[in-house]
Amino acid sequence: MLQGRFHRPATDEERWAAVQRSKEALRITADERLLDSRGPREWVHTDPWRVQRIQAEFIEGFHTLADLPRAVTVWGSARTPRDSQAYQDGRRIGEALARAGFAVITGGGPGSMEAANRGAQEAGGLSVGLGIELQFEEKLNDYLDVGMTFRYFFARKMMFVKYSQALICLPGGFGTLDELTEALTLVQTKKVTKFPVVLYGSAYWGGLVEWIQSSVLGSGNISPQDMNLIHVTDDVDDVMRVVHESYQAWEDAH
Repeated sequence: MLQGRFHRPATDEERWAAVQRSKEALRITADERLLDSRGPREWVHTDPWRVQRIQAEFIEGFHTLADLPRAVTVWGSARTPRDSQAYQDGRRIGEALARAGFAVITGGGPGSMEAANRGAQEAGGLSVGLGIELQFEEKLNDYLDVGMTFRYFFARKMMFVKYSQALICLPGGFGTLDELTEALTLVQTKKVTKFPVVLYGSAYWGGLVEWIQSSVLGSGNISPQDMNLIHVTDDVDDVMRVVHESYQAWEDAH
């Protein structure tokens, strides 16, 4: 017998419906349930209690990463093939960061994220992956010294920015673009300072930068100096120069 709202033995149809709801719940991530107010009313009324789970996720992230040394976040596509130039670039960037004494933080998945983690670990550096609960995403990659899987994007994004001193974007999709634009907003509004944003791969990112300059700047929606927030390069040494200069400026200011 189903308990709770049923005050009589459940019919076969009601049992079937309950089973289907249970199966549906397993297919829905915590983020999806939180962000959708259209489902069964009992879901919405659990939102105040969901704050405790969100709080726990922040606490776990803060506790796990509190002693992380200086670090750089590297974002990029999970779909980057291992035999591609983009994968090799990510590996070289991870290696260069590790040799310079920076931990490498990624989204913890395959593709470009794996490449940066792999390069860092192979160079003897600290490799960190902050994954996210998705219906279709693969597990954390095999090149991590520290790995966490988050339920909520906003908690994960907080950790990326709080515990790194720079952002490097390899070619990526909507996820990379989302994280890129949020980081630029935080830098523009001075919520974070001395935090360079580097786009690696001029052939890939050039069109986006041109659009920002011609359309966004051209229409007056950003200031000319905002274009200086973006560094585009095809050279790993140039990446490291930008990271070092910004970190030195931060140290000098503190």
